[in-house]
Amino acid sequence: MFNVKRVILLIALLMGALLCYQAGFATGIFVLVIVGMLLELGFWVGIFKWEKARPLKQVSKQ
Repeated sequence: MFNVKRVILLIALLMGALLCYQAGFATGIFVLVIVGMLLELGFWVGIFKWEKARPLKQVSKQ
C-alpha cells in the first residue's frame, strides 16, 4: 500500500511541475517556473530516495 501512495504522490508532483512550467512560460510569470522547479526537485528526490539497509537475519545451523 505504501508503494501505491508513493507512486501517486510522485505522479502528482510531476504533473504539477509540468502544469506550472506550462502556465509560467505561457504567461511570463517567473514565480510559476520556480514553483515548477521545486515540484520537479521533489519528484527527483522521491525517485532516488534510498532506504536504510536492514540487517540480514542470522540463520542458525542445526
